Amino acid sequence: MMIRLLFLFLFALTGMARAEEPLPPEQAFRFSARVVDAKTIEARWQITDQYYMYRDKFKFALEGGTLGAPKLPPGKMKEDENFGNVEVYRKEVKILLPVEATGPVTLKAISQGCWDGGICYPPINQDAQLSMAGAASPSAAVSPAPTSSAPAAADESSRIAGLFKGDNLALVLLSFFGFGLLLSLTPCVFPMIPILSGIIVNHGHAVSHLRAFILSLAYVLGMAVTYAAVGVAAGLSGTLLSAALQNAWVLGGFGLVFVVLSLSMFGFYELQMPAALQSRVSDTANRRGGSLPAIALMGALSALIVGPCVAAPLAGALLYIAQTGDAVLGGMALFVMSLGMGAPLLLVGAFSRSLLPKSGPWMEGVKKFFGVIMLATALWLVSPVIPLWLQMFGWALLMVVPAIYLHALDPLPQNAHGWQRLGKGLGVMLLLGGAAMLMGVLGGAKDPLQPLGFLRGGIAAEAHGPAFERVATIEALDARLASAKAAGKPVMLDFYADWCVSCKEMERFTFADAKVAASMKQMVLLQADVTANNDADKALLKRFGLFGPPGIIFWSPAGSELVDLRVVGFVPADKFLPTLERVLR
Repeated sequence: MMIRLLFLFLFALTGMARAEEPLPPEQAFRFSARVVDAKTIEARWQITDQYYMYRDKFKFALEGGTLGAPKLPPGKMKEDENFGNVEVYRKEVKILLPVEATGPVTLKAISQGCWDGGICYPPINQDAQLSMAGAASPSAAVSPAPTSSAPAAADESSRIAGLFKGDNLALVLLSFFGFGLLLSLTPCVFPMIPILSGIIVNHGHAVSHLRAFILSLAYVLGMAVTYAAVGVAAGLSGTLLSAALQNAWVLGGFGLVFVVLSLSMFGFYELQMPAALQSRVSDTANRRGGSLPAIALMGALSALIVGPCVAAPLAGALLYIAQTGDAVLGGMALFVMSLGMGAPLLLVGAFSRSLLPKSGPWMEGVKKFFGVIMLATALWLVSPVIPLWLQMFGWALLMVVPAIYLHALDPLPQNAHGWQRLGKGLGVMLLLGGAAMLMGVLGGAKDPLQPLGFLRGGIAAEAHGPAFERVATIEALDARLASAKAAGKPVMLDFYADWCVSCKEMERFTFADAKVAASMKQMVLLQADVTANNDADKALLKRFGLFGPPGIIFWSPAGSELVDLRVVGFVPADKFLPTLERVLR
């Protein structure tokens, strides 16, 4: 209850700052359509508070069938300064449309409305693609026209956003806790494990199981509060959070934090609060490595670092916030989802102390191991914004230097025990891997996972799949879609950014697959590079209701968007190929 009141207070303050700003028309008047039965379509508008729509301004057209006279419900009379005494709708309006059609159709709707604050919008054009096949199709997807930015309702993030529309708050929160558990199994959360484990290790062997769990809980709560606050802020502002966080200066700063932490693991210095300040917070014996607020702050920083991994649950929550403005529910869902992501971290905190050695050289070895992991995390963070050769050189150093410490080049004594032999074996493997990576740097390799791929010559040229044609503006996209429609070819639009790790995974693991590449070559391949996050990039993302890359949109040879085939986030080749096959049918 206290958490909900806190969210209400925060978002009330945010709402006060935004109250005097008119909404974009697609947010003020949210359009959707569905097939009621084989002869009827229902067009629906959800109207935001303090906005209204004119009853006599609705116009409809149908491509692919015949449209009868619309059945408009009665409105409420209003003395309007622009049109005199008129009928208007508030809150919601549903209009039934008789149709004669047997296959796919496109409903075109024109409407007009105003804001009580004194602004009237020009007529709004909105489209929806539906299928009249069968007696009753339960739903339809809205396809935004160039003059409307209503997002599609059939992709994965939109289906997840639909969970919010139910009245069962417990089911919504439970679902997002489950999404968090699933996200905890992804590479987005993995960097948090060495961070938290390193913090506990740095406390020394005197830390108790309870203390380790409390440290973990503080870390997870700091992460969860940050996810909720930043996620809701991104949804309310409509900004591209990923681009704001994933640039060279921000990632470089976060990477530097991990370098500083790793050096403390190697014994160069000890990160510790002053004794006078520690004594105010807690018993110095149990808090010698830091305080709970400091651990919570580290959790908050970690959430900012790994948060830009765009996944369907996070995108779905942000999509709902942007569409409805229900930031309280959206923030609570993000908070609970973060708790799900942090559940494995709590287990790490609870049991890592049992798995660590009590004292002696083993403890120092474990600390140095986590120091290497933190250096690897720092390199992983900055890899999207540094040259490929520098990435590979960094990985080479991270393999060669530990290999030297594992005595990869030193002869084993005759009476060496099993652990020494195992350590030397690992050292030799790391040394060989580092040497291969260095050879890749010198040979101009293009893939850190295949550093010797340059030895195959032209074979490596196809490592990233078919080439895309770049489109930078909505106008350029519309022109290219029109030419593809005239040629009768399907279209695939890929949203990409240099800082988007999942985008590079799509290139390396999905688009480069031989079967996927063969199917893609039968389409017009377009790509919107939103690395700069300028106004044109934001307009392209907003048109399709996306918060950031990766996102893939498809159009049929007839030129209609295939909204039910939209892809958000990373998808492996075996799951992406069926989508391409459906597009090519």
